[in-house]
Parts: sequence; structure tokens; C-alpha cells
Amino acid sequence: MTFGASRVEVVAEDGKRYAFAVEMAVTPEQLSQGLMFRRDLPAGTGMLFDFGSVRQVSMWMKNTLIPLDMLFMDRSGRVIHAEQYAVPGSLEPRGPAGLVLGVLEVPAGTIRRLGLKPGDRVVHPMFERGR
Repeated sequence: MTFGASRVEVVAEDGKRYAFAVEMAVTPEQLSQGLMFRRDLPAGTGMLFDFGSVRQVSMWMKNTLIPLDMLFMDRSGRVIHAEQYAVPGSLEPRGPAGLVLGVLEVPAGTIRRLGLKPGDRVVHPMFERGR
């Protein structure tokens, strides 16, 4: 399956900015597959899941071979929940109680290394469409 390419920036509360080259998961098939079966995910890259409208979302690691960090964003791109070191293959659902528009998956350790946390903001056109 092929995914579109885009770029996102994570803006930390202290104003630091971190850019990522991402693949876009937008169709039901892409959202379902995500990063399954990938053997690596280089630093500075990730996958941005665009659910099209705000909804309750939980992610799992079925058929995912690499550990991941996940940032869950509301309709404005504000991070409302962060998951670190999701275990490959785990069927444990991960996610916030609140509604999200998107999820950014990045290599495990990225959240800790960059000091990312809820309240930070992900900048991408998907959050600017006034949903």
C-alpha cells in the first residue's frame, strides 16, 4: 500500500520547533494498516493519521514490528495525549478519553528525546480546515 507524503512541525510550549517528514494515512485502508510490517522508521520521520473528523480513537500495535511513540491531537493540532514506547505486537488499546482528529506516530524515544508533551502543537494543513 502506498501513502502520501507530507511534512509536520511539532511546536513545543517553549517555542522549539521539530520537523518531521511523514506519510499520510487518510483512507480507511491506510488508517487500518498504518505502520504494520515496517522493519524500521528513521529518526525525523513518522506517520500522520487523519481521521477526517474528531472522534474517540485508540491505537494498537498489531502486526507492528517496531516500537513507536504516539501523539494524539485535537481539532486544532494541540497534543492532548502522548504514548511512549508502544510495544511491538501489543493488542493493548492506547489513547486518550477525549476526542482526536489525528495521531502522529514517530520512532520510540522521540517524545523523551525532544521533551514533547500534552499542550504542544502539531502544525499541518489538516488542522486548519475548521472541522
